[in-house]
Amino acid sequence: MTQPTSSGCPMGAKPAGESIVAQEKAQLDFSKSMSYGDYLSLDAILTAQHPRSPDHNEMLFIVQHQTSELWMKLMLHELGAAIQNIANDELGSAFKMLARVSKIMEQLVHAWDVLATMTPPEYSAIRPYLDNSSGFQSYQYRCIEFSLGNKNSAMLKPHAHRPDLLALVQAAYVAPSLYDESLRLLERRGIAVPATHTQRDWSQPYAADTGVEQAWLQVYRNPKAHWDLYQLGEELTDLEDAFRLWRFRHVTTVERVIGFKRGTGGTGGVSYLRKMLDVVLFPEIWSLRTEL
Repeated sequence: MTQPTSSGCPMGAKPAGESIVAQEKAQLDFSKSMSYGDYLSLDAILTAQHPRSPDHNEMLFIVQHQTSELWMKLMLHELGAAIQNIANDELGSAFKMLARVSKIMEQLVHAWDVLATMTPPEYSAIRPYLDNSSGFQSYQYRCIEFSLGNKNSAMLKPHAHRPDLLALVQAAYVAPSLYDESLRLLERRGIAVPATHTQRDWSQPYAADTGVEQAWLQVYRNPKAHWDLYQLGEELTDLEDAFRLWRFRHVTTVERVIGFKRGTGGTGGVSYLRKMLDVVLFPEIWSLRTEL
């Protein structure tokens, strides 16, 4: 009789896990081919965390913000392509990308749940080591806001010390936003949109207009005749809905962790973030609902 070993396997037999790997002919030698870690550049990513304080909780703070920046990189990738697709009348592709952007924002909303496990004393232990660094200075977040239409020339200044980053933010600042391209699309489809909103200085903040509301009402009052434009309106609604939740969760997490202390970037912290909650990206998409 074959005697079992202390692991429960007969003498000379491979453990079940090893047998499965052998049966599946999994590749195990990566000395001459690309591995998972090589493809994802994990050496660079997983060695990019450099806590400055001796406190255990700083790793959470760093990883939280680094992963958020990775999600924002994907968001910009999708958002930029969606804007270009709308400009090219390729709405099917744009819808898929905008839906993905909304889902990315959901991920970012839930990320605040993890950071909220940091208590005020834990944050106070690392705060002195942050100096003046703040999420307020994220160039990717600024590009997202500019691409969604919240243009503000003052927000170019935090990037003036880095010409390469300033160029990226400046490009988003002067380009038509997602909403600008959506209104130009309506005009191309024969729906009257005020020229002040289809031929303007794209770097200027968007201002709501009753003429634009009437244009969207034409779409929403007859969705069967304008189905893809109607769907575009609802994709924009989903996106702003998700964006509002992201902002709101940011406010509540900051208040939970630091109360009403001023932010490390010099803003009022919670007071500043609450003001941002009042910014509406696609105003007529929301106001038209009262008129329907």
